[in-house]
Amino acid sequence: MNTSSGTTGQQAYDTLRQRFARMGHIRNALGILGWDKDTMMPTGASDSRAESIAALAVLSHELMTAPDMGELLARAQAPGTPMAQANLHEMRRQHAHAAAVPSDLVEAMSRASSRCEMAWRTARQNSDFASLLPELETVLARTRDIAAAKAQALGLSPYDALLDQYDAGTRQADIDPVFAELASELPDLIRTALAHQASLPAPVAPSGPFDVPAQARLGHGTMHALGFDMQRGRLDVSLHPFCGGAEDDVRITTRYEEQDCINALMGIVHETGHALYEQGLPRAWRAQPVGEARGMSLHESQSLLMEMQVARSQPFMDWMAPRLRDAFGGTDTDPAWDADNLHRLVTRVRPGFIRVDADEVTYPAHILVRYEMETALIAGRMKLADLPEAFNARIHDLLGLKVTEDRLGCLQDIHWPSGAWGYFPTYTLGAVIAAQLREAAQRDDPTIMSSIAKGDFAPLLAWLRPRIHARGSGASTSEIVRDATGAVPNTGPYLRHLRQRYCALA
Repeated sequence: MNTSSGTTGQQAYDTLRQRFARMGHIRNALGILGWDKDTMMPTGASDSRAESIAALAVLSHELMTAPDMGELLARAQAPGTPMAQANLHEMRRQHAHAAAVPSDLVEAMSRASSRCEMAWRTARQNSDFASLLPELETVLARTRDIAAAKAQALGLSPYDALLDQYDAGTRQADIDPVFAELASELPDLIRTALAHQASLPAPVAPSGPFDVPAQARLGHGTMHALGFDMQRGRLDVSLHPFCGGAEDDVRITTRYEEQDCINALMGIVHETGHALYEQGLPRAWRAQPVGEARGMSLHESQSLLMEMQVARSQPFMDWMAPRLRDAFGGTDTDPAWDADNLHRLVTRVRPGFIRVDADEVTYPAHILVRYEMETALIAGRMKLADLPEAFNARIHDLLGLKVTEDRLGCLQDIHWPSGAWGYFPTYTLGAVIAAQLREAAQRDDPTIMSSIAKGDFAPLLAWLRPRIHARGSGASTSEIVRDATGAVPNTGPYLRHLRQRYCALA
C-alpha cells in the first residue's frame, strides 16, 4: 500500500490494525508449529520444519518492516480510549525493534536456532557440550548481530536491547540492584532456612512407581480446578516444560517421572499459571499488540504465583494430599501422604543442580549464574568454549555443588540454543512480583487461602483477571503492578515470604 497525504490519522490506524492482525495470525501459526516441533515432530523433519518456521518469520518481519510502515505509524491517530492509545504505542515499539534487524538476519537467526534446538536435545541427552558448540556458536553470533543492530537503532546497550524484547522497559540497571540485594541476603537466608528445616520432622517421599497415565489425569484435574479452559488448550509431554500454542489454543507441557509424582504436578501448575494469563488476555484486542501479555517478568510472576506462592503452600497441600493419595493407591495410615509431610516435602530446601527443580530459596542463585554468563558472552568477555567451566565454577561458589556432567550444568536449559538471550532475569523478577501480588491479593480478600484449602481457586483468579490478565499491554509492568498492589515492584514482599515460609520468621 502506498499512503498518501489524503490518508487520515484514523485511516492509517485502521490499516495498521489490519496488518498487525495478520502478523498476529502468523504468530499463532508459528506457535503451533513450535509446539509440534517440541512435542511430537519426527526428528527427520527438523530441517524442513526449520525452513517453514523461517519462512513464516520472514513473512511476518516483512509485513512489519514494509516501506510504508514508518509513514503509517507517524500519521496514525488512535481513538481516544486508553487501550487504543496503548495499542498504537505498542505498534510503534514493536516496529522499532523489527525495523532495526534486516530480513536476512531474521531468517538466519530462525534457521540457526531451530537447528541448534534439535542439536541441543541430543547433546543434553549425551551430556556433550562439545557436540553443541558449533551450532551454539552460530546462534550466539546471530544474537550478537541482532543485539548490536537493535542497540544502535534504539539507543540502548546490546544486552538492554535483548532484555527489551522480553520485558519492555527493563534495563540491566534495574536488574543489578535486585540481584545485588538478593545475593547479599541469600547466604544467611539459606543457612537459617536449613537450620529451621533441621528442627522439623524430615519429610518422607511417597514410594513409587507412579503410573504416568494417573499422573496425567491428576494434572488435568488440577488444571481444571485452577481455572484452565480445557476447550481452549491442552496438556502434552516435552523434554522441557513450556507454555505455547496460539490464541484460544494455549498448549502446555510437562515431563513425567515414574519415581516422582510431585515434579510433573508442579510443572503443570507452573505452566497453567502462564496459560491462565494467556487465556485471560483482553479478547476485544485479539491479534493486536495491546492484547498481548505485557512481558516475561509479569508472565513469570503468574506461573510462579501459582506454583510457588500457591501450590507449595499448606492450604493447597491440605486440598491436594487426599487427591495424590487416591490417584496412586496410597493409604490413610501411610505418613508419606499426610498433608503436613507433603508440605515439608515441597518446601524442602536442598541445593541442587537443576534449575527447574530448585527450591524457592536457592532458585535465585541459578538465575544469577545464568545472568552472569550471558551478559559476559554477549559483551564478548567470555568465549563460548569456556562456558561449562565458568558455569560450573559459579554453581560451586554459590551452592557448594560440583557439577560433573554438562547435562547438570550449562546444557540443562533450552533458552540459549533457542536464541532466548536476555530471558533468564525475568524468572527472578517474576518471583519478586509474584510474592507482591499474592500479598496484595490476600490483603484485599482474606478468604483466598482458605478457599484454596477447599480447592476453590475462583477468588484468586477473580482478583488476577481484571488487575493483571485483562490489562494486556495497556500499561508498563511497573504501572500494572503498582495499580494492583499499591507499590512498584520491590523485593520486600519476596524476602518476607521466604523468611515466613522457610525460616518461621514474621
